[in-house]
Amino acid sequence: MAAGYLDILRARHAARLLTGTLVGRLPNGTAPIAIVLFTRAEGGSYALAGALAAVYGLGTAVGQPLLGRAVDLYGQPRVQLPAAVLSALGMVLLAVAGFGSLPLAYGAVALAGVATPPLEGGLRALWPSVLGSEDRVHRAYAMDAVAQEVMFTVGPLLVTVLVSLWSPAAALLVINAIGVLGALSVVLSAPSRAWRSAPREAHWLGALRSPGLLALLGSFFFVGLALGSITVAGVAYADDRGQESVYGWLMAALGLGALIGGVVYGARQWAGPPERRLRVIVALLALGYLPLTLTPGVVAMTVLAGVAGVFLAPAIACSFIVVDRHAPRGTVTEAFSWLVTTFGVGAAAGTAVAGPVVELGGTAWSFAVAGAGGVAALLVLLATGRVLAAPGRSAVAVRGSENDRNGAVEPGFSSGHQA
Repeated sequence: MAAGYLDILRARHAARLLTGTLVGRLPNGTAPIAIVLFTRAEGGSYALAGALAAVYGLGTAVGQPLLGRAVDLYGQPRVQLPAAVLSALGMVLLAVAGFGSLPLAYGAVALAGVATPPLEGGLRALWPSVLGSEDRVHRAYAMDAVAQEVMFTVGPLLVTVLVSLWSPAAALLVINAIGVLGALSVVLSAPSRAWRSAPREAHWLGALRSPGLLALLGSFFFVGLALGSITVAGVAYADDRGQESVYGWLMAALGLGALIGGVVYGARQWAGPPERRLRVIVALLALGYLPLTLTPGVVAMTVLAGVAGVFLAPAIACSFIVVDRHAPRGTVTEAFSWLVTTFGVGAAAGTAVAGPVVELGGTAWSFAVAGAGGVAALLVLLATGRVLAAPGRSAVAVRGSENDRNGAVEPGFSSGHQA
């Protein structure tokens, strides 16, 4: 199992690109907790902290696909690095100016969110030219999904350490400085500098003109909703037990399950269309969420949370392949960015829905929101099966192109070169 991942990391530029992307995404992965801690340290209310975090999230949702399209049009270095610097400056402005002017604080957070560089989509666009073969790209997508779980676990921990050593303002400054360095490492690499988007058809909808991509985004909105609702339900469960630490155990189990699932999924090659496999994975994901409504004792609930997380990373990894197959030529960075946006909006919606559900029906019903989200995600995939079964264009391989179809499909698909 480990040999396949080591093979990828030994590929020239691969370790640098993966590490740089993860480091560059630290500000985005830690922004919610960093904003909340800074706001509270400055005497702001939880309501203000929540509103600022929501503005950041909304800004990211708007900015990711727009910047992704800009990357497809103008290349990675000309977009990723300026965006990273602008985003960091927004957080620096918040840390320095504080809350003397609320409009300025909101504007700073909005700038940081909108300018968040689309490093995720950029990395996935680079994998085909860096790794070459389809099975290695497949494994890289799985490794990418696993690395995200690690980043979202380590990132908040790093923020709390920085806060304890210095201050919330210092944490904001350090995390964003590190993020700029990560983006700089990526854009100075040879693959990023050499990468060019495939020729694209001028269309105002960009990547969204693909019916298959729209179907996938619809499904992953509900996957995000399920995950977002679990964060609220987990807090409610911990409150019911009178132990705040229980929430940490549940989230850690969920992340560990995703980590194990992603590692196992990426360790083998898969035959057949990824769209069909995605339906099976999402069905298992939904099935894993449903038992959480039982809300048993802490030990059993922690085990259930671990099981619920097992199919999350495989679902994300498989979705990357489906995105690449359905993204119109020349729009793959934008398409991946839309997946990030849709997932994030779904998570925000899940958080918003689960809160009132806890108040009205209790903890078990808030976990039911996660189960309902998983089922809805599966229903979308089933209802759009015919659309997803027919990628918008046939697979062609263009080495070094971001829209290298065969670089991201799996065994069973033939290779060829565009005439």
